[in-house]
Amino acid sequence: MTLSFCSFSSGSSGNCYLVKSERTAILVDAGISGKKIFEGLELTGTPREQLAALMITHEHSDHTKSVKTLLKKEKNLKAYANVLTWNQISGAGCEEQRVIFETGDRLQIGDIGVKTFRVSHDAAEPVGYTFLSGGKQISIVTDTGCMSEEIISEIKEADILILEANHDIDMLKLGRYPWFLKQRVLGEEGHLSNVAAGETLLRLLSESRKERYVLLAHLSKENNFPEMAYQTVKNILEEADFYIGKHLKLNTIIRDEISLIYEI
Repeated sequence: MTLSFCSFSSGSSGNCYLVKSERTAILVDAGISGKKIFEGLELTGTPREQLAALMITHEHSDHTKSVKTLLKKEKNLKAYANVLTWNQISGAGCEEQRVIFETGDRLQIGDIGVKTFRVSHDAAEPVGYTFLSGGKQISIVTDTGCMSEEIISEIKEADILILEANHDIDMLKLGRYPWFLKQRVLGEEGHLSNVAAGETLLRLLSESRKERYVLLAHLSKENNFPEMAYQTVKNILEEADFYIGKHLKLNTIIRDEISLIYEI
């Protein structure tokens, strides 16, 4: 039994991830064009009839742009979100394909278990997801301004962790964003910085030496770049005598590219 992850796109211009087992494929968010999503399915060897669910994290357009398109083209596809999120997604239509959950629910989709948990972002009721199959776990935490104890508890056993490293704090403060937007990104309902991502990993490693693959995600186009995110996290870990390749595997997700397929 294998469980795999692939990013079709990650960042403020659009987000869409694929999680799949040997029998079940699940999309997380649909913030890119339907064409790009279907191209991603083809490139990952994922038959469209295997696509069982679309899990929506929150209502912002970079996560929901193509919800209506997907539901229209894939009549057997079910789209999952909590009620406050659905209330904010205008014009999605296809109500018979919508599934409403309460944040904190555990769901079963094909042979993949899904756990939903609250994150901290300026949306109606944003969530993260953990996927479980065959004793393996993939957890996705992006679009959160802080890491609560609940989030840490949900992700600490992940074999693959997709973790936000949105911005370098100095780049953001010195950059061209207006002050209100800088405050939004830096706030507890904004986005995790590279330093916050590193500190999160430091805590996980300090509490458990579990082998894991960490993918840094949702990097800002304006206020970050992959090498900086990677090096910042690396520096934080090495200061505490944790080393990439020895204690964990680390990579960054490129914003507008289909990633490697990570399999456990």
